[in-house]
Amino acid sequence: MINEISIRDLGVIDDAVLPLGAGFTAVTGETGAGKTMVVQALGLVLGARADSGTVRSGSKQASVEGRWLVPAQGDIATRVQDAGGDLDPQGDDLAELILLRTVSSEGRSRAVVGGRGAPASLLAELGEHLIVVHGQSDQMRLTSSTEQRAALDRFAGEAVAGVAARYADAFGRARAARAELSRLVDERDERAREADGLRVALAEIAEVDPIDGEDVELAERAEKLTNLEDLRLAAEESRDLVSSEAIDSHPDIIGLLDSARRQLERVAPHDAALAPIVDSLASAGFLVAEVSTQLSSYLASLDADSAAELDSIQQRRASLAVLARKYGPELADVIRFGESAGPRLLELDNDSDRIEQLGAELEDLDAQSVALAAELTAARTEAAVELSARVTDELAALAMPTARLVIEVSPRDELSASGADAITFLLQPHGGSAPRPLAKGASGGELSRVMLAIEVVLAATDPVPTFVFDEVDAGIGGAAAIEIGRRLALLAKTSQVIVVTHLAQVAAFATNHLTVVKDSSGAVTASSVTQLDGDARAAEMARLLSGLPDSKSGLEHARELLDLAAAG
Repeated sequence: MINEISIRDLGVIDDAVLPLGAGFTAVTGETGAGKTMVVQALGLVLGARADSGTVRSGSKQASVEGRWLVPAQGDIATRVQDAGGDLDPQGDDLAELILLRTVSSEGRSRAVVGGRGAPASLLAELGEHLIVVHGQSDQMRLTSSTEQRAALDRFAGEAVAGVAARYADAFGRARAARAELSRLVDERDERAREADGLRVALAEIAEVDPIDGEDVELAERAEKLTNLEDLRLAAEESRDLVSSEAIDSHPDIIGLLDSARRQLERVAPHDAALAPIVDSLASAGFLVAEVSTQLSSYLASLDADSAAELDSIQQRRASLAVLARKYGPELADVIRFGESAGPRLLELDNDSDRIEQLGAELEDLDAQSVALAAELTAARTEAAVELSARVTDELAALAMPTARLVIEVSPRDELSASGADAITFLLQPHGGSAPRPLAKGASGGELSRVMLAIEVVLAATDPVPTFVFDEVDAGIGGAAAIEIGRRLALLAKTSQVIVVTHLAQVAAFATNHLTVVKDSSGAVTASSVTQLDGDARAAEMARLLSGLPDSKSGLEHARELLDLAAAG
């Protein structure tokens, strides 16, 4: 239930607060005062597309804040909390949920759910659980077969929902199996060619049997073998310079370090500062001796007969390069391709078995779909009889005493995602006329009453928290308008009802009457909302009836309507 809506700088509304609450709220006002902005505000705070054109002229942004009373536990509370929002406990297992939407004059939009920023899509998701809005465009939607089927299924409840869920599952699996089967058959030649290609690729890869990383190792080994003589000469010269066993004019480094150490050792007793230098020379000598040993080992490791190994390595690298060009570009890619090609080839080689399996599976699923569609038809047919009778009774109460709603459940040419049924709502305005589809045989006023009658009936079996009706009484007047008001009041016993209306006969039945007041000032019109009761309400009713709020006859008629509504 909506407790309150606050609107600022939206359209012609400057700053307004709509106190709502339980029961039947009527919103009235002069043409152009901004009544429809109330509905737009609700749409905006419940995730409708933001339009900078709705921002009041001269303002930086428009904002709408809604305060809802919702169950403290349940789908709505869980979804809000999952999004990081908070609810304010109100006792009796209820909590207050605050939703906020702002739209800037540049078109930027911001949504807040329970104090936490959120995407507008979350507002729309919550809105599906919080409110149902009906306007004149919704009356036209009632003429579509899809909407009519949805209304019938909603009325039928679990009798249809359970079968529909099982049917949707079987039909969906059948559709997927049929698509896969068609693809396998259509692509049979292409898949056979792919399988042949994979067999050749796997054979080539298996023949070479690459090892991850060996291309790098082989490249390093080939580089070494290709430059073996240069490496040998450099190592020998370096070793000779470090520690040469030959006697020539160039003493080796080890000998020089040893001579320097001995010279200092001779005089070190005369100066203690030389001791650490002697130690350093000794350490350097040991280190250079170790380098000499390492160079000797390196020279010993160089294989003089490297030509055969280099040739083998180059051949192996060439084989790996061929694989990389075909299945790479890197050796690791080749290995991954080989690992994935096996399962894919097995899948392709099993096409015949899979086609046979899918054929049998599809036959079974089609049989299930046909059987469940028949169950769905039977359930809808039974529900259609009951819904027709109840709506017809409601139409009689809405000043259409001889009208009858006929709901046809007829077979479709083929199964669809919703079953085997074409649902058609037909209206028979009086006994002597033939029933005609709503899209062809109903006026705007009749559509309004049919829609309301359906909602009253559905609300008894599947209650909706809040209904908003925008100009639901268009094209209606007199006794029919009074009955519209009476049925809206009846609907308000199980749901919150908010109605934007221009008819006093409808507004008279409201338990909460709000009027959108217009104050003209130059080129800018400011509107706000006022809650009416007593004489103020009677004056607004008189204005709706005669256009004159202070008309004596209008006031008398207004009070008469209010008394009639109060008497039920």
